[in-house]
Amino acid sequence: MDILVLISILTFILYAFLIAYYYRAWVAIPEYLPAKENQKAARPIISVVIPARNESANIGNCLESLSRQTYPADCFEIIVVDDHSTDETWNIINGISYAGLKIVPIRLKGEEADMKTRAYKKLALENGIHAANGSLIVTTDADCSFPPAWLETIASYYAFTNAKFIAAPVKINTDKSFLSTFQTLDFITLQGITGASVFKKIHSMCNGANLAYEKKVFFEVGGFRDIDHIPSGDDMLLMHKVYKKYPNDVLFLKSRDATVTTMPEKRWRGFINQRIRWASKADSYDDKRIFYVLILVLLLNFLFLCMLVAGLWSHTFLFIFILLLLLKTIVEYPFVRKTAIFFNQQRLMIYFPLFQPLHILYTVVIGLLGKFGTYMWKERKVS
Repeated sequence: MDILVLISILTFILYAFLIAYYYRAWVAIPEYLPAKENQKAARPIISVVIPARNESANIGNCLESLSRQTYPADCFEIIVVDDHSTDETWNIINGISYAGLKIVPIRLKGEEADMKTRAYKKLALENGIHAANGSLIVTTDADCSFPPAWLETIASYYAFTNAKFIAAPVKINTDKSFLSTFQTLDFITLQGITGASVFKKIHSMCNGANLAYEKKVFFEVGGFRDIDHIPSGDDMLLMHKVYKKYPNDVLFLKSRDATVTTMPEKRWRGFINQRIRWASKADSYDDKRIFYVLILVLLLNFLFLCMLVAGLWSHTFLFIFILLLLLKTIVEYPFVRKTAIFFNQQRLMIYFPLFQPLHILYTVVIGLLGKFGTYMWKERKVS
């Protein structure tokens, strides 16, 4: 009994220091406001690469959003790579055109059964990058939308910093459903940790829906070589490869004008599969710093469950569980709220304490399934 309580308290103290560190780091990130001279000078050719599989419901809105960019149309192209879609995605891509906007459709060839790799998204991205004319690659997803100054801001920041790899913010376009609210708050937390960790260079973290990197650097680090067998990790695993070669040139662009909006998963099954996919690459991180962070988080939440179960027999354990749960909420709340304010989603913070017990269970289950489970993604079973 005493050992479990002691371990739980010590683990919580470490976790509290970590969250406090993330909070200070997020607050310290300067919000980027492009100077007019930077905007005028920043005119690299950009290739926006979008892997798409069975995205007939989303790809049209995605391309329409890109057509409203303030960045000059002759300075960027859109490469959409169809990954063996079984719906109307390919036909929609080929049927859309906007005056002055270059859209390049590419279709992956060969039967899926003949593929030697499970990392289809990496293969799609790689094909798009090989076909790209731009010196700066910007990657996003087919279910995303963009503020008009998205590319303008990325190009300006790139020119201003000479960055080799840029991670930028992503927000979920939440509705009022229980699932949407839960995953949005979870995602806000991840985005805060992303910005803080990249700014302080304590570990590599990003989201593939909003990345930019030099095309030449992609090939310098070998692209997805050595990680192409891993179904996930087209973002963070690549980021760390670049970080190892250019540790001072991997940056986080904190800007509302550079924030991409994505859609929430509509069903619990889709949400769980998405999170298992993200967690499945945990033991493939070459960056052991984030691995240790994940272990700390998983251990803390596992200890919470242990104390809850033990609380069925001992009021002491139940008291410690409730006390630490309250302290966990108090520690996390300022950090998550500060990040939520950046995304203009602070109204959701009223639900944050209510989701704490569910989030503890979810973290443990996803962590274990990410290591030992299988999941479905884009109608493919991955094990």
